[in-house]
Amino acid sequence: MATLVVCALTSCSGHDPAPASSPSAEPGAPSPSADAGKPRANEDPSHYAAPVARYAAQAGIHPQLLMAVLYNESYKPHDPDFQRAWQKIKPDAAFGIANMHKAAFDETKQGRDFAHRDWQELPDDTNLAIEAAAWFLHDLAAQLPAHWSGPYTRDELLALGYNAGGGNMAAFARGAKPGADAQTYLDRLRTNWSTAAAALKKS
Repeated sequence: MATLVVCALTSCSGHDPAPASSPSAEPGAPSPSADAGKPRANEDPSHYAAPVARYAAQAGIHPQLLMAVLYNESYKPHDPDFQRAWQKIKPDAAFGIANMHKAAFDETKQGRDFAHRDWQELPDDTNLAIEAAAWFLHDLAAQLPAHWSGPYTRDELLALGYNAGGGNMAAFARGAKPGADAQTYLDRLRTNWSTAAAALKKS
């Protein structure tokens, strides 16, 4: 299995490294394609509209943001066997439908009702992955200043923070220009925004 994964992925270019507190950016992971906004039918985040709405409400974040982030992250196969095989090749790989790294998950779960859960469970438990992503976005929101000079909405900044980490999010809020990977992530978020809204109507 691992050999097949290597063959399938060696032609893919990687993301630039992101801070450890960023759950999703992953060096060496399959890169988003031109069809990144069109996930495989069996991995379409719209199937998870109900838990997205539920966990977004619990975390006090916009459900459309959480759903759009899941669409942004859907470029990568989320089959549990694939994820575990890839993790054997890249021990720092992200897990789950929201592509969360271990450090981000372990930090986010502190004091939460899933504090007893393990990062290794994310590939098999989509609800846990969505819940963790929702609370990570909640924690990012707490880091935003009351006012910012950058040309981004609150949800756009949170999505940038999800991809590039809280420190970079704060810099973007101050007016710093995103790098190529962060800008691509933002562009995909904007493309996926209406799709996320439509998906939530299924909840």
